[in-house]
Amino acid sequence: MARDARMSDQASAIPLCASADLADGGRAHVFDLLEYGQPARGFVLRHGGKVVGYLNQCAHVPAEMDWKEGQFLDDSGQWILCSIHGAAYEPASGYCVGGPCRGKRLKALRVDEHDGQVSWYPSVTLTPAFGD
Repeated sequence: MARDARMSDQASAIPLCASADLADGGRAHVFDLLEYGQPARGFVLRHGGKVVGYLNQCAHVPAEMDWKEGQFLDDSGQWILCSIHGAAYEPASGYCVGGPCRGKRLKALRVDEHDGQVSWYPSVTLTPAFGD
């Protein structure tokens, strides 16, 4: 049964980019999606060797956070920064540690890295932006 669920999960995964495209502490891969049927963007990046994914919306105001497409981390590579209000988030958890949304979190995306591929798993509220 667990194998069937895992196979079903793999079937619903949306390939986003090659693992090699995400350098640790480097640029993110940004992609379009729908949140409750409305256009939105998500991103995946590698931090501390692990791939994480979030909706590209500050927890303070639902505005995109990257100051240039795919640029989310500060100069030290330690924090995800909102380019509008300067909120700082822990990359591993999406938890806001400084700024107007302190204590809130980015909306996490379910992502996975397998066989050299980074994939996203849509949910009931977050769906692919492209047709089926």
